[in-house]
Amino acid sequence: MLRASIEYSGKEADLGGISEGAQAGDAGIAHGARLTAFADAAVQGDPAELAAARDALRDAAGSAVVVDAAGVVGNFERMVRIADGTGIPLDGIVGVVSTDLREALGIDAFRSRRLARSEAFTRLLGPPLRGALHGALRVAGRRRRRRSKA
Repeated sequence: MLRASIEYSGKEADLGGISEGAQAGDAGIAHGARLTAFADAAVQGDPAELAAARDALRDAAGSAVVVDAAGVVGNFERMVRIADGTGIPLDGIVGVVSTDLREALGIDAFRSRRLARSEAFTRLLGPPLRGALHGALRVAGRRRRRRSKA
């Protein structure tokens, strides 16, 4: 979802920042380092770290960003726990178009992904489908931006 929204907006970002954490800096995302620190603190559960990260994010980006970030963290925690708890595999098309991202971020090394390895057809169809999807997102984003300027 993050990659799709970045492509739709027409911007560039280093998604390696997702797995590199604080070492990645902002990774091309406004307040990225503070957002990462906030998300990490929320997941790790240390109240003092969470308070410090929340305050730093609020001081840099404002209260509305903190509220949005807290909502995103909560939603992803919920989705991941449900998916892991029930053993839900990736949908076929999601598996196909996310192969490169999962590889780059090391997601397939997690136990839950090893149990649901992609099939051979995913490796064959992935590159052309990813290219088409990324291109379509960029075109849709450009159209939306042109319409909003008109």
